[in-house]
Amino acid sequence: MSDPIQHHCGVALIRLLHPLAYYEQKYKTPLYGFNQLFLLMEKQHNRGQDGAGIGCVKLDMPPGRSFMFRERETRPNALTYIFTKQLKIYQELQREGKIHPEFPRTVKEHFEFGGEVLMGHLRYGTSGDYDKSACHPYFRKSSWATRNLMVCGNFNITNADELNQQLISRGVHPIFDTDTQTVLEQIGYHLDEEHTRRYRELRDQGVHGADIPPIISAQLDPIAILRAAAKDWDGGYTIAGLIGNGDCFVMRDPLGIRPGFYLQTDEIVAVASERVALQTIFDAESDAIREISPGHALVVKNDGRVRHEPFIEPAARRYGCSFERIYFSRGNDADIYRERKALGARLVDTLLRAINNDLHNTIFSYIPNTAETAYYGLLDELRLRRRQEVKEAILSAQKSGRLDATLLDQLIMDNWPRGEKIAHKDIKLRTFISQEKNRIQLASHIYDITYGVVAPTDNLVCIDDSIVRGTTLKQSILRILARTRPKKIIIASTAPQIRYPDCYGIDMSELGKFIAFQAVVALCKDRGLGEVLREVYQDCVRQVDLPAGSLHNHVRRLYDLFTAEQISAKISELVRPSLDFWSGEVQIIFQKIEDLHEAVPTNRGDWYFTGHYPTPGGLAVLNRSYINYYENKVGRSY
Repeated sequence: MSDPIQHHCGVALIRLLHPLAYYEQKYKTPLYGFNQLFLLMEKQHNRGQDGAGIGCVKLDMPPGRSFMFRERETRPNALTYIFTKQLKIYQELQREGKIHPEFPRTVKEHFEFGGEVLMGHLRYGTSGDYDKSACHPYFRKSSWATRNLMVCGNFNITNADELNQQLISRGVHPIFDTDTQTVLEQIGYHLDEEHTRRYRELRDQGVHGADIPPIISAQLDPIAILRAAAKDWDGGYTIAGLIGNGDCFVMRDPLGIRPGFYLQTDEIVAVASERVALQTIFDAESDAIREISPGHALVVKNDGRVRHEPFIEPAARRYGCSFERIYFSRGNDADIYRERKALGARLVDTLLRAINNDLHNTIFSYIPNTAETAYYGLLDELRLRRRQEVKEAILSAQKSGRLDATLLDQLIMDNWPRGEKIAHKDIKLRTFISQEKNRIQLASHIYDITYGVVAPTDNLVCIDDSIVRGTTLKQSILRILARTRPKKIIIASTAPQIRYPDCYGIDMSELGKFIAFQAVVALCKDRGLGEVLREVYQDCVRQVDLPAGSLHNHVRRLYDLFTAEQISAKISELVRPSLDFWSGEVQIIFQKIEDLHEAVPTNRGDWYFTGHYPTPGGLAVLNRSYINYYENKVGRSY
């Protein structure tokens, strides 16, 4: 998308179902699991930009030997750095004669990530902390194997403060770090409780101390632990966890906000945030990849038994995040590719009205590159419409006896949709600018344009994924496109107007930064309705201390004052740059929410468009966000 907003994190987990020797014999390497983890993470690299981490548990390690390991990094190219570093360590151990790949036992003994249970995480942080300590996995250590816990995830918990208070009331001393720390401590607390309960039962039964750990390991029920830990969580999440005995799990929120997919074969169980990553890395058919159901956890016990069971009551309706589904997932997934094309096609009617059906003097393009698939869908639909028009015109002319070569030439050769590649991204310059503080003056040169294609009589239509803040449009993209000197520039967003903050993953919680909200405020002031802004503020303040479940969306009253078209028109005014060399018209068009639902039927999570939050915590964030806006406070609202 044109606006740089925070992305969703990526999760990967691999559980080898055989000893390392099996994979060395079949795949000629005892590092099969380690290599597959790297590939699975690399295929989801679009989800992580400021950090990466991996974790490992080795099964059945003898007392006195380490069995659980972690590596995290925040430097540029963190993922490549981690795996390159570990491979260098592996090679050095080979040179020292400690590792002999043909004897996988030596790999398991000496290489930290030569284990059967591996997890990986790609971080795009929303907590504001970017040092290594904020990277996943988070690790809770103990000298008891079944009390060790490592977690990573793609999630935001909106009521972390409340959950921390629960821990304090139990006598725990939580570290107020991030919601990841909260999740770790919540699960860890109930893991400790379960371990202690079983230990005391076995001790009181007279079981010998050395015999207790394997019995606890066999009896440990991760589903029961997750059920106790997550009963009060508010938010969207896909969280993976490793327990020191070798049990592993991936849990998904009851609303299905965050995605999670898994592949189970007789060799591995693998989990990822995106289906297509599993398809590609394991050469699997799409129907072999299964979705972790909302409110369910996928658990693999240390003996290899696999369970997929509910740990919390799934919601009656699914709220899969449409942003994550369309804009942050890899577009080569068959369903996502089809949905992105459908989003482009759904814009056709609005665009034809905007250009007065003048295809002859209109050029269609896209910016940024991620909007290319929607652009193909738009052109497909435009061409289909034009073919239907031509067909009807030919039949009509034939019936009336007017059909001749001249009319055929006119119908077949004229008024066809024209698509061109107008903007070309300069990756090297983009990398340089990302490291500069003074971005605004340089950003207008991130793209080169194709000269000599657009005529002064042309409309230039560009498809964009979504428009959040509008700053990139005004400061960069519209300035770039204006160099082509068209009669009119139309930016068509495949997403509806983003009107409300998100608290389930995308870091866009500052209401005052949204261009749609800015437009509503401007319209209120234009029409002498400034008092309504104050009234909404007062109503929000009055419900600050109310329970989250008792809150109302007062901000919606502002949007209800105007039509979507009026808000779009004001947005067009606000983002239009002042240019000496071009005086053409700018129009911003947004997808209708009904069309989004038609194009993306399985992921109807749309609270940032409609304000219909799926959990009480969402309204609490909205309430704080509006108060922060009105009081000129900067920062996240949760």
